[in-house]
Amino acid sequence: MPQITVDHSKAIHFDREGFAHDLHTALVEIAAAKPEACKTQFRASEVTAYGYEDPLDQGHAVVHVMIGLLAGRTEETKEKLTETVLELLKKHVADDGPAVLHASAEVRDLDPSYRKFERQTVLRRQ
Repeated sequence: MPQITVDHSKAIHFDREGFAHDLHTALVEIAAAKPEACKTQFRASEVTAYGYEDPLDQGHAVVHVMIGLLAGRTEETKEKLTETVLELLKKHVADDGPAVLHASAEVRDLDPSYRKFERQTVLRRQ
């Protein structure tokens, strides 16, 4: 906890490392999360479809951030986190291109069935 997933159009200029750092800092300050508990997974999408427009025109881009927290945070805390995420996206996604950015965020409680484990593993070099 917290579990953070960021889905985004691959073609945008996105400072993902800076965003993750600033988001983790905000989670510690706003939601009393422990820094070592903050985990963010970025998933870049090759294709962004918008309405009936041809995705190859690349006229639109999407970023959606979902934060899952253990239950117990107030609605005010969740709303403050959501607003902070949107402000951080404004800071970390470049606004110098012709595409329209559609940014959104949500904070939700993790289901009571949530479980986790940790262990050592080997990472492949990319």
